[in-house]
Amino acid sequence: MSQTNETVKQNTATGNKAGIRVKTIAFVGLMGAVSAVLMLLRFPIPFMPPFLSFDLSGVMEMLGGYMFGPAAAFCIIIVKILLQLVIQGTYSLGTGELQNLILSSCYVMPALLIYHWKKTKKTAAAGMAVSTVLVSVVAVFTNLYMIIPFYVNLFGMTMDDIISMCTAVNPAMKDAVSMAVLGILPFNLIKYGATSILTFLLYKRLSKFIRGIIER
Repeated sequence: MSQTNETVKQNTATGNKAGIRVKTIAFVGLMGAVSAVLMLLRFPIPFMPPFLSFDLSGVMEMLGGYMFGPAAAFCIIIVKILLQLVIQGTYSLGTGELQNLILSSCYVMPALLIYHWKKTKKTAAAGMAVSTVLVSVVAVFTNLYMIIPFYVNLFGMTMDDIISMCTAVNPAMKDAVSMAVLGILPFNLIKYGATSILTFLLYKRLSKFIRGIIER
């Protein structure tokens, strides 16, 4: 009789684990979908390069990573990019999507690795601060050496044409260096800084709610 009870308990535990796994996968997919919607709501920031757009899609990626780990965060990034391709297609033959993958990974992964090393509010804040600076620097290089050259060649433009677009919204951006220092870098610091602050404010509330549903 005791052996039968033990078997029942083991089967119940196995069923519970399977149910939690399924619910976790469902939430990862849902967070990827929400991230894609947030990316569709992007908009430019005044006085910043007009080819850059602000969005908060990284909030879902970071939240998912904090709740379920780095692998889940990467899956959310992939779902977001694939859904964007389905909804909008690509205007850059995949170059923009590649940059999105690089920047999202550069933003999310360092913060999650720091946080999972020591799970405290201080390490969470420190990790997101490190990630914000890192991704902002990486964005300078991906824009200058990947995205901008691609569009220049694709549309028969020159770097001077790109700089002129930036000068029109901010006269201080007169060349590639000033565009990077006064445009691309601060834009990404603002974008990912805002994403980090919002993530920090939402994490505890949302994580309790979501974990309550998953473990029910």
